[in-house]
Amino acid sequence: MLRLGEVCSEVIVVLAPGSTEPSMPPGMSVVFAHDPDEGRGPLAGLHAGLSIARADRALVAAGDMPDLQTRVLLELLHVADDAPVDAVALQDGDRYRPLPCVVHVRRAIEVAHALLHEERRALHDLLEALRLAIVDEPTWLALDPARRTLFDVDTQSDLEG
Repeated sequence: MLRLGEVCSEVIVVLAPGSTEPSMPPGMSVVFAHDPDEGRGPLAGLHAGLSIARADRALVAAGDMPDLQTRVLLELLHVADDAPVDAVALQDGDRYRPLPCVVHVRRAIEVAHALLHEERRALHDLLEALRLAIVDEPTWLALDPARRTLFDVDTQSDLEG
């Protein structure tokens, strides 16, 4: 999350319904949003966060991604500025990763709202419905050769490894 604060003027953390706001690192300014309903998936959480965003675009990452690399995040933002698209994601082999990504807020809210009414919950659903640019692997790997940007913590052993 600290890396997001390095490249974004506003950091929004989406919490589960009814959960208390955690303490943040000293000097880190964070706005909290709450998922409106339990169990509606990551798309509902993203919609909740985007709904209070003040910026035109949002850099989206998960709270379990501790090693986001600033240079890769800046590349995502650069492509979002230059390409006529609604979203930008990173290539990973023969597919793309939904996180981290950049979305244009207004369009993403609109599309996410429609998808949620169709009971669709995945971030891939949103990105597939938007005009998407992909940062190719050679480009972002030159900025992050160890692929730390894609690392996420799913189990205790992830932290130990």
